[in-house]
Amino acid sequence: MIELSQIGKRWPGAAVAALSDVDLTVGEGELVALLGPSGCGKSTTLRLIAGLDRPSAGRIAIAGRDVTEAPPEARGVAMVFQNYALFPHLSVRDNILFGMQVRRAPKAEQAARLAEAAALLGLSELLDRKPSALSGGQQQRVALGRAVVARRPILLMDEPLSNLDALLRQEMRRELRALQRKLGLTVVFVTHDQAEAMSMADRVVLMQAGRIVQQDAPADLYARPRCAFAARFIGAPAMNLLPLEPGPAGQVAAGTGFAPGAPPGAALFGVRPEALRPAARGLPATVEALEYLGAETLAVCRVGASPLSVRFPGADAPPPGTTLALGWDPADAHFFGPDDQRVEAATPAPFKEIASR
Repeated sequence: MIELSQIGKRWPGAAVAALSDVDLTVGEGELVALLGPSGCGKSTTLRLIAGLDRPSAGRIAIAGRDVTEAPPEARGVAMVFQNYALFPHLSVRDNILFGMQVRRAPKAEQAARLAEAAALLGLSELLDRKPSALSGGQQQRVALGRAVVARRPILLMDEPLSNLDALLRQEMRRELRALQRKLGLTVVFVTHDQAEAMSMADRVVLMQAGRIVQQDAPADLYARPRCAFAARFIGAPAMNLLPLEPGPAGQVAAGTGFAPGAPPGAALFGVRPEALRPAARGLPATVEALEYLGAETLAVCRVGASPLSVRFPGADAPPPGTTLALGWDPADAHFFGPDDQRVEAATPAPFKEIASR
């Protein structure tokens, strides 16, 4: 188990802290993804766990032992970097065994661990090659092999898939998840790609400006974002967020006069593109453009002065210039206050009542 308590990090001369009051617990055998935009503090958090940097405040514990000031080699962690950090002049065999050779582990132990890791990662036929003769996916497997032979219970990964093409990245996501489960590793995985985080992680930790804004299972993060930032960041395309303004029947979507049933204190109304559907009465929208994606078509619409996206199956979308009314199930409506925090409706009204206002 990894425990971070009230972690803060401020670089010398920096006006803004890199991390502030970060509390995070990673359970044994759990795969946790640190997700967020560039500069949010996710890689800094990973480096603090690894011991490559020291926190300015707070405490780090691994397996119940305080390691805040402990060096990396005393923490029981292995790390895979974004650039793989392979030695170009060494063979795959020597790259994988480099750490064990430095520690002068017995030759028999080295051979046994190498054979196990190479078989696990499909590298048995590549052990005599140099990194320059490998594909990107094979190089990544070599970096993983070096971590596997170390037999550390914790694996830290800093955007290890970012250098791969889209198809290979998808394949490696499955392989990494299977490897983690087979070895029972505790994994902390840094990524800016929500598809990686949502498809691989047991829990996603979403960060913004050096703070954790939400940490949940992927399905919960998607279904119940706790703030407008989470709603915007999770989902492709992102959740539609429409500003609200006072109207005769309560808060209405700005520029429309349509009331989506907002609770008191709401300033934004959110609904995902896949939750919208044409209705006899509903939110008025005008189709401006279509993006055909094969299995679906994304209609880019205009609601008042705000853009809004709607997903249609296949090519079944109305042409640009079409004005239509859009409905949704009450459970698919999300509301956020002026502080961007989630506001709950007491009892969602049926859509037909909302649409009739």
